[in-house]
Amino acid sequence: MSLSVAADRAAQLLSRPVSLNGLTVPNRIAMAPMTRMFSPGGIPGDDVVSYYARRAAAGVGLIVTEGTYVGHESAGQSDRVPRFHGTDQLAGWTRVADAVHAAGGTIIPQLWHIGMVRKAGEPPFADAPPVGPSGLRLDGTDGTEDGGRAMTRADLDAVIEAFADAAAAAERIGFDGVELHGAHGYLLDQFLWERTNRRTDGYGGDAVTRTKFAAELVAAVRAAVSPEFPVVFRYSQWKSDAYDARLAGTPEELEAVLAPLAAAGVDAFHASTRRYWVPEFDGSDLNLAGWTKKLTGRPAITVGSVGLDGEFTRAFQGEGASLKGIDDLLDRLEREEFDLVAVGRALLQDPEWAAKVLDGRFAELAPYDAGALRTLS
Repeated sequence: MSLSVAADRAAQLLSRPVSLNGLTVPNRIAMAPMTRMFSPGGIPGDDVVSYYARRAAAGVGLIVTEGTYVGHESAGQSDRVPRFHGTDQLAGWTRVADAVHAAGGTIIPQLWHIGMVRKAGEPPFADAPPVGPSGLRLDGTDGTEDGGRAMTRADLDAVIEAFADAAAAAERIGFDGVELHGAHGYLLDQFLWERTNRRTDGYGGDAVTRTKFAAELVAAVRAAVSPEFPVVFRYSQWKSDAYDARLAGTPEELEAVLAPLAAAGVDAFHASTRRYWVPEFDGSDLNLAGWTKKLTGRPAITVGSVGLDGEFTRAFQGEGASLKGIDDLLDRLEREEFDLVAVGRALLQDPEWAAKVLDGRFAELAPYDAGALRTLS
């Protein structure tokens, strides 16, 4: 295939608009959420506004923000990660949304609670205990021995309220939807995963009952916003430091997890993988996003080392990554295996990545350098 033909194909497939409930995204390129820790006091400032606006101006159709802590005292572990509650914090996020819209993009915040990943005494609220479904860490050890606790009914209600309040605030200040972070071993995922959820009260047990908390939270978020306001749910099989973990070993097991969430009001799923090109189950080339769309009928977002040959966890060990072609990605998009493509490190390295790909300027793309993590360019 000639370079010009490849460029035309990339532009044609990636530039098509797509609908997520009442939102029309102008193209198929999304920015993946990436924690940056450049918001002292949890307040996104001028540099954060410019960071997101630059990528929208360069053709990213949908920006999913870095994870933002919801208004629950145990939600986070850093005072430099942005929060999605508080007057100053929401004022900062209003400026971000306005700038992205002015640049022609759409934007949704990722709403986040880290659960038992938190350690006692960590900011932003040092007195708050780590909480999770059963008080267990991701490695299965007992987190109650160092200040954590299993969540009570009151805790469940408080977290659900915090997510619903954050979603309502997102709509009020002008965002285009919300994403709920249910991946990578954080709180919602801790309920979904059998290693960290050992409850016996109706929120634990088999795959279906382990989804009950997340489904109730989705329903509360859905009720807190307008019917046409998109609710996206991000999930993963793998967890931080548990890359072989799986919520589901078969399509049937995956459907048991996803169906209650779709029924509760999820409009689209963001299926997080380390490498998007890896088939999820034996006997099919479909990746996790592909299976998600097939099983739920909902739009799906794929993510995982798009445009690069090395998976992203090595980036945090200081490793770069070489460029990888996107022909396979385009093949899958053309087959409608998924609907949107979330790009992470490639967009971190180059704010102009989307514009270069849409314009066929592949020769101008640069390999990823881990030094990009240290700046907010």
